[in-house]
Amino acid sequence: MYFVKTPWFIKSLYPTLIWNKARQEKTIYLTFDDGPIPEITPWVLEQLDKHQAKATFFCIGDNVAKHPEVYQQVVAAGHTVGNHTYNHLNGWHTSDNVYIENIQKCAENVTSKLFRPPYGRITKQQISKLPNYQIIMWDVLTGDFDHSITPMQCLHHALKHAENGSIVVFHDSLKAEKNLRYALPIALSYWKEKGFSFGLL
Repeated sequence: MYFVKTPWFIKSLYPTLIWNKARQEKTIYLTFDDGPIPEITPWVLEQLDKHQAKATFFCIGDNVAKHPEVYQQVVAAGHTVGNHTYNHLNGWHTSDNVYIENIQKCAENVTSKLFRPPYGRITKQQISKLPNYQIIMWDVLTGDFDHSITPMQCLHHALKHAENGSIVVFHDSLKAEKNLRYALPIALSYWKEKGFSFGLL
């Protein structure tokens, strides 16, 4: 179960987290979680480059350690990177000390003051232990990772719900590959035609 469009009441429970940016500006903030991996991330970079779009990549520390050359491609292309823990930990099921240590381990490979909790699951106690990070959530979850939806449904999620200031989540992961490869190029073309710019977090 997940919300494609994050409802206001969830945002209100965690008001210190960043769910979206200014609604006045015709800007979409694309984010990609769980990479970098050689099978998907370079393709994502190609699609972004075709549309002169920038994005923020929330990186798994273990993937960065395994594929440093792919991580460097992301950085060299002028995109922003963020910490997504070293081992994609669920904060609700992880002790505070283990969770914070895992974030610190990721920080050895990913230099960033941005953090996104995997699955969007983090406790208020854990938030309080991360005063030096901006915690970035999202406004639109495309569901590209969801094998129960079609690529067209994934695209529909993105196009229907993204608006000015939306933080949109895709995944540069094998799990999301089928939906991502269909939805991302079309979404980029659509948003560009509608006059949106693509902002960095």
